Amino acid sequence: MPFWDEVVAEVAADYPDVEWESELIDALAAKVVLEPARFDVIVASNLFGDILSDLTAAVAGSIGIAPSANLDPTHTYPSMFEPVHGSAPDIAGKGLANPVGAVWSAALMLEHLGHEAARADMLRAIETCMRDPETRTPDLGGEATTEQVTARLVELVG
Repeated sequence: MPFWDEVVAEVAADYPDVEWESELIDALAAKVVLEPARFDVIVASNLFGDILSDLTAAVAGSIGIAPSANLDPTHTYPSMFEPVHGSAPDIAGKGLANPVGAVWSAALMLEHLGHEAARADMLRAIETCMRDPETRTPDLGGEATTEQVTARLVELVG
């Protein structure tokens, strides 16, 4: 994607204090699997970003826990926050969906809007909930339903 590479290089020139590397998508995918802790932020086109977000979520343990944010750092235009897994229509209404990705996405939104304390409360609730085997959905090897995990998260935030 030469145009993407050109735009990234042009924008990066405006931020000389930010370290960055350009990677081919196949090599990057391998590095994400083999060395996931190496990465803090990955900037990618929509197509590659969608693929990599699913991959990184799977490497982390489940696509159900991964949040995502498409940010306008200038706050001029709306930003979008959603779980990586989307609406998961194949399991809709079955109580199998992991609500953590949606809740974590909401925490990212709160952070973006400047509500740091609320974001921190939500992250603490997620961490506490995920430590407890009783509140893990099937994607994480548990038996809890969507409703049970959601209720526990609400309890922990409240």
